[in-house]
Amino acid sequence: MKIGTIKESKNKENRVALSPDVVKNFIKQGFECVIEKGAGLNSYFTDESYKNAGAEILNSASEVCNACDVIVKVNAPSYDEIEKLKEGSILVSLLYHLTNPALIAALNAKKISVFSTDAMPRISRAQSMDVLSSQSNLAGYKAVILAADHAPKIFPMLMTAAGTITPARVVIFGAGVAGLQAIGTAKRLGAVVEVTDIRSETKEQVESLGGKFISFDIGEVKTEGGYVKEAGEEVLKRQREILKKHLATADCVITTALIPGRKAPVLITEEMVNVMKYGSLIVDMAVEQGGNCELSKPDEIIERNGVKIIGLTNLPGMLPQNASEGYAKNIYNFLTHLATKDGMKWELEEEITKGTLICNKGEVLRS
Repeated sequence: MKIGTIKESKNKENRVALSPDVVKNFIKQGFECVIEKGAGLNSYFTDESYKNAGAEILNSASEVCNACDVIVKVNAPSYDEIEKLKEGSILVSLLYHLTNPALIAALNAKKISVFSTDAMPRISRAQSMDVLSSQSNLAGYKAVILAADHAPKIFPMLMTAAGTITPARVVIFGAGVAGLQAIGTAKRLGAVVEVTDIRSETKEQVESLGGKFISFDIGEVKTEGGYVKEAGEEVLKRQREILKKHLATADCVITTALIPGRKAPVLITEEMVNVMKYGSLIVDMAVEQGGNCELSKPDEIIERNGVKIIGLTNLPGMLPQNASEGYAKNIYNFLTHLATKDGMKWELEEEITKGTLICNKGEVLRS
């Protein structure tokens, strides 16, 4: 069975779906690996490193797609890339199928069997395959580093001959994987960290990392697979009112809230930005899905009334080597669960397969 990967075509994407170490592991299991020339260079993996791991290097994406049974990518393919895919082959990538029905239809028209890695079930035995967690972990770290870089003051308390510098106050929205990593990183940098999450069960995790949990009673919240499934406007309105006073004293705010298959909830309105201190900042990690801050703009850093709003997308892609290594390990664990060197094991009712297989041989299974 041949597994191939091609250069990512998405703008500003530096990650690659297979690393040399993972290629080596696949080959030990009897698989063959094919890499498009230069596919790993932005992640600091040379063609030579892939060759040394046992991969075959081909000159173009078309050649790789034509040679392979399975194509693995980080991002969803472009329509041009779909044309290059071999009819009846298998694609594994982040697809966000609920918000990309036209893309799924185009793949299904070519009878491509499609596994969407973002649809991985949140179950214990799938943790090693969970690409959203591996990438969110890095994104949470990078968000704090961005905040520290753009902030006009240092994070830790510092005692000097000239007097004491007070620590920065960081408010983090959301205590999922990205939020928890952001808490830990901000605390290691010496900040005072406050955290809000409408899931009260996250309080213990927040406090174990040294964060102060902002408590408020908003009633029962529906969750699914570890994510908030639904948060009504009334819930969000009450949350915003409570958080205003915390934003007013914050130096940095980091937002991480996402709802799978839907636009990100607006947690910070323009009115709330207006109560923030001159010189404070927001890092909106949900900007690619519409943004948690009403004023955020994708891939822009803007300023409103002295508040800097950072809306950079693809934070994991700013750490391409680690992000690619983590993603590739997830892919290895996923594919060795789904297949042997002789081909796919089609156990369609098995929980991981059922959760991630979006279309198969001309039939859309999940929409």
